[in-house]
This record gives sequence, C-alpha cells and structure tokens, in this order.
Amino acid sequence: MPDAQKHGREQRASLTGIDWGVDVIIALGAFGFGLLQMSMSANLMIPDDFIRRVLGIRAITLSAWGMAAVALTCAPLVVRRRFPWVAFAACAVFWTFFESQMGVATLSLLGPLIALFTVAYERPRGEALGACALMAALIVLCSFSAETGSLAMLMLVQNVAITVAVALAGYALHARAEVVAAAEARADAAERTRDAEAQRRVEEERLRIAREVHDITAHSLSAVSVQAAAASALVDTDPQAAKEALASIRGTAKDALDEMRGVIGVLRAGAPEEAETQPVLGLDHMDQLVTYLEQAGVACELREQVSPKVHVPTYVSTALFSVAREAATNIVRHAGAHQASISLVVRPGSAEIAVSDDGCGLSTGQSEGHGIEGMRERVTVLGGIFDIRTYHEGETRVVARIPLSSGDAPTLNAQR
Repeated sequence: MPDAQKHGREQRASLTGIDWGVDVIIALGAFGFGLLQMSMSANLMIPDDFIRRVLGIRAITLSAWGMAAVALTCAPLVVRRRFPWVAFAACAVFWTFFESQMGVATLSLLGPLIALFTVAYERPRGEALGACALMAALIVLCSFSAETGSLAMLMLVQNVAITVAVALAGYALHARAEVVAAAEARADAAERTRDAEAQRRVEEERLRIAREVHDITAHSLSAVSVQAAAASALVDTDPQAAKEALASIRGTAKDALDEMRGVIGVLRAGAPEEAETQPVLGLDHMDQLVTYLEQAGVACELREQVSPKVHVPTYVSTALFSVAREAATNIVRHAGAHQASISLVVRPGSAEIAVSDDGCGLSTGQSEGHGIEGMRERVTVLGGIFDIRTYHEGETRVVARIPLSSGDAPTLNAQR
C-alpha cells in the first residue's frame, strides 16, 4: 500500500501538458452532457406540466443561472488528478446546493461522479468508502429536502446505485494498478537478483581460474628455479647431472605449458565440449609430488592407507591432490626444509591428505598470499575441514579431510 500511494503521488506531481489537456476535455464533456440533460430530461421526456408537478419535477429552461450551475459542478474536474479530494468536495458541494435550489432530477450528477471515481482510483480504500458514503448521503439529503414524488424516489435509488457502482469501479482499477505495480516490482527485484547471481558466479569463476593458474605457475616455476640452480652448480663439476637437471627443467616447463594451454582452451571455447582440456590430476599422481620434492633437494616419504573397497569421487581426488601440490610448492619455495612426508588415508566416509616438513614454519612467506586461502576454499566448499599449523619442534603440518558423501560430517584432529 505505501508503495502504491507513493507511486500515485509521484504521478500527480509529474502531470504533463497532455494530462492537463485530457482533464480539461473531460470537464468540458461533463459540462456539455449536463446542459443536454438539463434541457431534455424533464421538458422533452415529460412535456405535460401537470404530470411534472405530480412527479415533483420543475420545468427547466436553459438560462445563465442554469449554465453557471452546470459549469460549477464540472469545472473542478480540471484539477481532479492533482487534487482529488478538492475536486470531489467542490463538485459535491456545488451539486448539492444547486440541486436543492432547482429541484430533483434537474442537475446532472456526472461531474461529482467523475470526481468520486478519481478519489476511489487515486486514494486508499478507506478514503474511497468515505467519499462514496458522503456522496450517497448528499443525494439522499437533496431528495428528502425537495418536493417528493414517485419519480423522485426512483431517481434517488438510481443515483445512489450509480454512485456505489462508480466508487467500486474506481477502487477496482486502483486495486488492479497496485497488483500491476507489485508485479513490476517483483520482476525488477528478480532481475536484480539474477544480475547479482550472474556477477557472483563470474567472481567465483575468476577465483577458480586464479587458483588454477596459481597452482600451475607456483608449482612449476618453483621446480624450474630449483633445478636451474642445481644445473648451474653442476655444469662444471658434473656435466651429466647438469644435463639431467636441464632435461627435467624442460619436462617441467612442457607440463606447465600443457596445463596452461588446457586452462586457456576452456576460456576460449564456446562450449565445454569444444575445449581442449588436459586430464585432471588426482590422488593417483601422488608420486609426482614425491619426485618434485626430491628434485628440489627435499627427502620425501609417501605413506598411503587406502581401503580398496572405498571409491573416491573425482572432485575429492582433485581437491586433495591440489592441496598436497600447493603444500609441496610452499615447502620448496618458503620452508627451507630437508625432509617432508605425505600421508594419504582413505577410509569409508572420508579421505584425508597430510603434508608435513621440518622447515622454518609459518613465520615466513608461507603464511602469505593466496595459496593457503585457495587450499582452504577448495576443502571447505566440499564440506571438508582444513588445518595448517606449526608445532614447537619446528614441524609444519597441512591436513585436509573431505567427506566422500554429503551425509558425512568430518572432524579433524591434526595431531602429529
């Protein structure tokens, strides 16, 4: 209701020249109809003066007084949309005064009825009922204050019925306008919601791609950096080992380029089936992380406890491998560790990966950037639990546990 009333006030405040012209035409039309009714309704329909007296109707001839009376009951209609109550009150008062002076069924009720319709359409239901009751009361008052007759009583019933019908029609259009306005508001809200949802999905996709690019570049470039340093140190003393290091650099770079090409292929493709994608790495590629750490000079032990009857979904396998790969990358780049261990435990209900090292802990750049945040997001979005902490002995441990079904609620006890 308040929104509809506010909308109505805004419409009244923004009336155009065409709107004012339409209201002037309506007022002139009501004035012309009033003159026609005054000159024809009594004199032509009931030409005998005796019968008119019996029915309580006076013979009317058009005069300046009569034309002025009709004009005053119609002129306020010019401002009916700008000031609905003012127009209605003026029309009703003038009609009541002149009707009581001229006699029942003399003056046209069209002006007050149009004003009543405007109030019922523009204003709330309570005001519409009040205006209808007021107009009906004035009609009854005029009928009983004049000479009575059978036609006068018939006109009373007719005018009251028409008054109620006009008020109901105005309020019906008012209610319909409110329904339309509410539907438009819901449509606008739904459109804004769709836009916000689309924007949210775009942001999520950007974050996902950023994580993928970060994982690929950080992991591969760290390996290239370590292997390049080893090759530089061995190029004079052990050329064969240097060649092997360079070959490893070449292989790592090629793998990174292939993965980046897969990501870019997804972005360029018009449809998913058109994308040139690379196989997704999962838990069956854990030996690659061991090789990566050992090539960086970090001794690594891989321990696996996998129940053969438990199926690990691809999305869980990919997420856990990504966490382990990011943890291994952080060990090479920041930890300065000499030993590391990777533990994979798959049991009914959950899969867990744990990566630990004996480096310098989280006091360095390992706690900065988007790597750890990306690991946490990958796990929590699947309903899992992620934990990373450094113990007093200097061991840093990354643990991620993900349920294998939506009904499982994992708990994490990140013990050594």
